[in-house]
Amino acid sequence: MQKVKAKAVQVKGVTFMGITDSNHWVPIDGPAEFGGADAGIRPKELLLLSLIGCTGSDVASILNKMREPYTRFEVVLDGEMTDQHPKVYTKLHITYRVWGEGIKESNLQKAIQLSSQTYCGVTAMLKDSVEISDSYVINPED
Repeated sequence: MQKVKAKAVQVKGVTFMGITDSNHWVPIDGPAEFGGADAGIRPKELLLLSLIGCTGSDVASILNKMREPYTRFEVVLDGEMTDQHPKVYTKLHITYRVWGEGIKESNLQKAIQLSSQTYCGVTAMLKDSVEISDSYVINPED
């Protein structure tokens, strides 16, 4: 089993600098009214980026292996969060947006399915606690 480490060092108030095994620092912060400097991403927002970054990397890699001729790729997330504390995400919808001519819809569907059901560790960790859905859009070349 692989071991991992992460550390968050307080800068001031609720402003932290986080670092993990990849040795990249990430500013994590809150709004000024809660003691932050509004100088970094919020912790829960970072979770959203982790999810779409993970699945986006999977889908891009799979599409490249399938030699799909896409020219641009975006992953967009829309979600819902509770109003009461602890404020947690209840629904997350991921839209995969691909641009290019001649992209096979079946290959895009397969890439998304492989990511969501097999490869994306972030999806695997979240799927039992939040409803995650997805869709895709194939656009003609820009």
